[in-house]
Amino acid sequence: MALAILNLAPEGNLSRYLQDIRKFPMLTAEEELSLSKAWRDQTDHESAHKLVTSHLRLVAKIAMGYRGYGLPVGELISEGNVGMMQAVKRFDPDRGFRLATYAMWWIRAAIQEYILHSWSLVKMGTTAAQKKLFFNLRRLKGQMQAIEDGDLRPEHVTEIARVLAVPEQDVVNMNRRLSAPDHSLNAPVRADSEGEWQDWLVDDNDSQEEMLAEHEEMSDRKALLANALKTLNERERHILIERRLKDEATTLEDLSQRYRISRERVRQIEVRAFEKLQKSMKTQITDRRQQITKDAEVARIAA
Repeated sequence: MALAILNLAPEGNLSRYLQDIRKFPMLTAEEELSLSKAWRDQTDHESAHKLVTSHLRLVAKIAMGYRGYGLPVGELISEGNVGMMQAVKRFDPDRGFRLATYAMWWIRAAIQEYILHSWSLVKMGTTAAQKKLFFNLRRLKGQMQAIEDGDLRPEHVTEIARVLAVPEQDVVNMNRRLSAPDHSLNAPVRADSEGEWQDWLVDDNDSQEEMLAEHEEMSDRKALLANALKTLNERERHILIERRLKDEATTLEDLSQRYRISRERVRQIEVRAFEKLQKSMKTQITDRRQQITKDAEVARIAA
């Protein structure tokens, strides 16, 4: 359903708009029922237009209740008008209640959805509980006279969490979000300075070069260990892995029962296997260094 209602500019023509919508007459219950059936049964756009325009004052009244979120009232009314049209489109007159009762839910839903998407660059209010907290926190703070800046008192957090049935940490986080609107990282630190806030951001993570070097070093170590383990026989390899390479080492007692030898013999095999492992890895490292030196010398001569 596409309706040309009124041209509502974001702010400039708001006063005139509020005056103009008073010209549309209120509908009696009988008139509303007749128009609703004409739209539903015959898709009469003129009837739908009258239903919408007769409720524009309701949209404006509801939108005014959301002025505290810092968004242009004209835009809130525009979104509410979209909700009003959706309500007319889906209204069933045979259910026995007035259109205003049904439409107010669509109007509020449209306005609230717009606020959630426009209030912050960071997405917020993704669950029903978070949306309820977002739209009721300011009202509850006013009732508790807790409108001062900064974090809420613990007793206020507890009470709000109880009333809205949300975790206390959600209350704390939402209050901080509402108290600290978005700021651009490209904004200057001071009015007389060219430096921007983003210049002060420090990434504590390793650089890509450091991460790559660490990954390659870890891969080399794993390759050296895998080759060194191949120099051990099956029993030595198993005992060494169980005793040295597991998060929770297997006890000497368990290994002695498995191999039917004494715990001291298991310990001796472990020590010998570890020494063989170290020797093999050192040999691999020495061979690799010698190969690198040889390759460098060949490259130097070729150059």
